[in-house]
Amino acid sequence: MALTLIIGNKNYSSWSLRPWIAMKVAGIPFAETVIALDAPDFKARVGAVSGTGKVPVLSDGSIHVWESLAILEYLAEKFPDASLWPADPAARAYARTIANEMHGGFLPLRRHLPMNMWRPVLKRELTPEVIANVARIEAMWADCRARFGAGGDFLFGRYGAADAMYAPVVARLQTYGVDVGAGTRAYMDAVMALPAWREWHAAALKEPWVLAADEVDWPTVRKV
Repeated sequence: MALTLIIGNKNYSSWSLRPWIAMKVAGIPFAETVIALDAPDFKARVGAVSGTGKVPVLSDGSIHVWESLAILEYLAEKFPDASLWPADPAARAYARTIANEMHGGFLPLRRHLPMNMWRPVLKRELTPEVIANVARIEAMWADCRARFGAGGDFLFGRYGAADAMYAPVVARLQTYGVDVGAGTRAYMDAVMALPAWREWHAAALKEPWVLAADEVDWPTVRKV
């Protein structure tokens, strides 16, 4: 039975992007169901398979897994050849650590710079808290690349779960024209060059749904 990934709007749903792009890059086949985050029946439909009533949700027959990081862990066990986590124990431990740091942290950045794939690249003034978040992320990415990234263009060489967890950060830094260092820019460019990224982005641009809460220029909705 094929896997099904239930996701929210591709334009806005940062948590949905994480398992989706991991599965696409890894070549894991799945069907997707997109439910608009403001759909009247959202809670009823998602709540039937998710304990939190939130997306994303991975359905594997009678098994339902919600929370992006839990989905990535489930996939890593089910598809070991996908190498979602690094093979080296030290690299794997670090990858899991920074993935969890993303899952539970960087709230100022996430709130001030909501994911918005169709917004043109326009700078937004950053708060001190967001600046600190960006500095931490840049330092983390540089450390990963220096210590473990020799085998490719991504945090641990090959694209994996840690990269997927930070994919929405790449989108945010790009959308809001955040000034970053050359190493960060090179990593962002590698992520945005992925066919999976381009597929998600193209689909996001075609969506009809507008969420005012995620449009920082509201009531103006800026689209590329």
